Amino acid sequence: MPEHQSDDELAERLADDELAKRLAELPAWSVVDGKLHREIVLADFAEAFGLMAHVAVWAERLNHHPEWSNVYNRVTIDLVTHDAGGLTELDVTLARRIDRALGE
Repeated sequence: MPEHQSDDELAERLADDELAKRLAELPAWSVVDGKLHREIVLADFAEAFGLMAHVAVWAERLNHHPEWSNVYNRVTIDLVTHDAGGLTELDVTLARRIDRALGE
């Protein structure tokens, strides 16, 4: 989480121009139905579940939890800040953590 932003600032809905900037920094992500969306294919179930366990730790630290599903080696992730009614810096922060966990 950026240290210079308060929790309230992180949970403010991003304006369209800010969202466009953030998406340019997250090439593996798209916006689908108003949510940051990514589908990940890994080697096997253990690797997929391992990723989810790793992300779960960060989600707890941020108190920001993904909508996700897992089928064998696939993980589908949607991020949105329901309280803000859209995408916020929290979603971007968690997306970056997920990308880092994947070595990107």
